[in-house]
Amino acid sequence: MTHSQHPGSPEHQHREGEASLKVVTFWLAFGTFVLGCSEFAAMGLLPYFAQDFGISEKVAGYAISAYALGVVVGAPLITMFFSHIARRTMLIAMMIFYAGGNLATALAWSEWTMNIARFIAGLPHGAYFGIAMLFAADIAGKNRRARAVSNVILGLTVATIIGVPGISAIGQTMGWRIGFFMIAVLSLVTAIMVWKIAPYRGPNPNANPRSELSALKNKDVLLVLLMGAIGFGGMFSVYSYFSATFLNTTSSPEWGISIVLMIYGIGTTLGNLLAGRIAEGRLLRTALGFQVLLGLSAAAYAMSVGNPVLMAVALFCMGMGGGMVVPLQTRLMDVAGNAQTLAGAMNHAAFNSANALGPWLAGMALAAGYGYASTGWVGVALSAGGVLIWCLIVMANSSRRTSEAVS
Repeated sequence: MTHSQHPGSPEHQHREGEASLKVVTFWLAFGTFVLGCSEFAAMGLLPYFAQDFGISEKVAGYAISAYALGVVVGAPLITMFFSHIARRTMLIAMMIFYAGGNLATALAWSEWTMNIARFIAGLPHGAYFGIAMLFAADIAGKNRRARAVSNVILGLTVATIIGVPGISAIGQTMGWRIGFFMIAVLSLVTAIMVWKIAPYRGPNPNANPRSELSALKNKDVLLVLLMGAIGFGGMFSVYSYFSATFLNTTSSPEWGISIVLMIYGIGTTLGNLLAGRIAEGRLLRTALGFQVLLGLSAAAYAMSVGNPVLMAVALFCMGMGGGMVVPLQTRLMDVAGNAQTLAGAMNHAAFNSANALGPWLAGMALAAGYGYASTGWVGVALSAGGVLIWCLIVMANSSRRTSEAVS
């Protein structure tokens, strides 16, 4: 054995650290994969639990909004009041809690118990994302933080390719309850593996709820969150009712839903990869580009309802538009100051505010009798709202630069 291969050599230790980082990051990303499966699979399974409970698809859509509301409530509360606890402990606790929420979903016996269970399941969602990204960045070290963080987020996009279509297919063949039961099991697997392989770094002595709260007083932070909450709503207004639209407007086989959802997931992954390559140095322009893509895709979807091929193309483009999360997340890091943890968690809360707003407005359009194509036109309107908020961000950014130049 050469010196460089000796167990105590620096090169050997570096390789061990690299392997350990990859394993830890994998299981952190597996957690975001599980979160993505639960969040998006609920939309694909909507027609089935609506039928089981004997309710309309509009009423069943409230379960999706309940989950999103749980994310919005849980993200700031968990981050502010429990951020002093060791991050590994927090990650484990949140995945155990998440398992309980999804088990309760699988056992729901009415629309109200379903809504309550989805709200409970949503509580740890945003905080897990924020803490997992910080944890990955911490163990990766200064020169590898960006890659570690991107790998954690990758779990969510992979979920849209294989996890969500898989859960949807299982729900169609074995019952929607089995899908949520499987998510509960995968949540426990994540908790166990994080406990076994993630390093314990101790409590965070610098955690300060007051400094984290400063993010909610920062106009630049709030405008970015508002753009995400409004601008992403169009994606969810379409996605939430896609399964019902596909079943009721096309003569295609039921398994076509899983195929189209997989195509959407591929678009989401490509959009995130593209955003990561082009956003640096042009965050606001990139965010605008993806927002416009979301709006155009929603319009294309509205005009293609009834044609499964064109609907799939529109959803692929809409998935690519989801890359907007990258410039918005990076923008938050630039303007959040000392409130990085809360800002990171609140970005996912904003994303899920869109998850609540989009289905709610689309459900109102459906209830008013405007037809399934209306879900796409709701998406166009919300994307237009996102563009208007982008204009406010640019104006505020220009005003701040002018003030800094004068001072």
